[in-house]
Amino acid sequence: MGSVVQHFSRIPNMKIGVNGRNLVPSFTGIGRYVLEMCRHLVAKGHEIVLYLPEKPSFPLPEWPGTTVRIGNHAGAIRRLIWGQMVLPQLAAGDGLDVFWGPAHRLPLYLNQRIPRVVTIHDLVWMDAASTMRFQTWLGERILMKPAVYGADKVVTVSSATAEAVKIAFPAAAEKVSVVRSGLTLLSGNFTKESFAAFAQSHRIDRPYALFVGTLEPRKNLPRLLEAYSRLSVKVRGELLLVIAGGQGWRLANLTTLISQLGIEASVRLTGYVTDGDLAGLYANARFLVMPSLYEGFGLPIIEANAMGIPVLASNTSSMPEVAGDAALLVDPQDVDALTCAMCRLASDEHLLRHLAARSRLNAARFDWHKSAAEMIRIFEDVIAMRNKYR
Repeated sequence: MGSVVQHFSRIPNMKIGVNGRNLVPSFTGIGRYVLEMCRHLVAKGHEIVLYLPEKPSFPLPEWPGTTVRIGNHAGAIRRLIWGQMVLPQLAAGDGLDVFWGPAHRLPLYLNQRIPRVVTIHDLVWMDAASTMRFQTWLGERILMKPAVYGADKVVTVSSATAEAVKIAFPAAAEKVSVVRSGLTLLSGNFTKESFAAFAQSHRIDRPYALFVGTLEPRKNLPRLLEAYSRLSVKVRGELLLVIAGGQGWRLANLTTLISQLGIEASVRLTGYVTDGDLAGLYANARFLVMPSLYEGFGLPIIEANAMGIPVLASNTSSMPEVAGDAALLVDPQDVDALTCAMCRLASDEHLLRHLAARSRLNAARFDWHKSAAEMIRIFEDVIAMRNKYR
């Protein structure tokens, strides 16, 4: 594993305000990003003030040096109002050194004396708008542009997203930096015995290809299921398709599609799983399949790689960059290509071992300590820049 370069902060105890809206109402990849980055910023000696519009969907960790301010603004519209009207008032009174919007937004009326940084994870609203809820698309369309242009620095989690931001917002190109997400090792309460019980309860009784993610249009599940249905009866009999993830939207008919394709006997839907069960699913999978139409980063790729599991991923957006040389890449809109790739990984032991041998090395490129150190440098830079012009 590569060594992490030590970084000694020029400002040893920054007070960092963080918009925690992505911790409600559900815990997703961006929520994990917010928590992990905050945890590592605190571990490096900085103070976090975490602002939430309402009670989070899960108990927040209690870290020394962290203040959590929870409002009473439930619902999408009220959360939007909170972010633009209430949050800037709170931030103005908290003596912040810097304010960080970790997911696409900054308060329009944030006190001008406060340095501000925004992180952009993806441009789904521009590049894959049809896969989004209308209210989410509208919020991104209205609020991302002023956040990008209003920020002192813009951080993206991948080079692919950085290039997309520079094209979409050319006047902000010079202030874009890449700070990749880190890797969270999913240990949970995973043991062979606990996974055996989980597998039995979900009828996972043979080797399987694994999908992990929220069940929503961007994840391309209809094409994945169709591709899987085109595998021979023999291959499907020897390789289950396990789909792990909470219900998103516009995929309420997923079980109907599975039935129509005649693959009920070899598809398992686990629903949302705990970190412990997810670790077990990764560790025991033959390979991960991630045929998303678009990803700003793609955490499941490196989570699977960390367990030594190879990946079948899309050749679009950030996924080739994140997967490195530990994945088989395909066009996510080509069902035949997906089928062929799954068949190869199901039957070609040499290819599987070749990719698996590179998996852990690929995952080791992503480290939260390094990510937090890079983010600290950016915070220091924007503070210094603001002080220079005061």
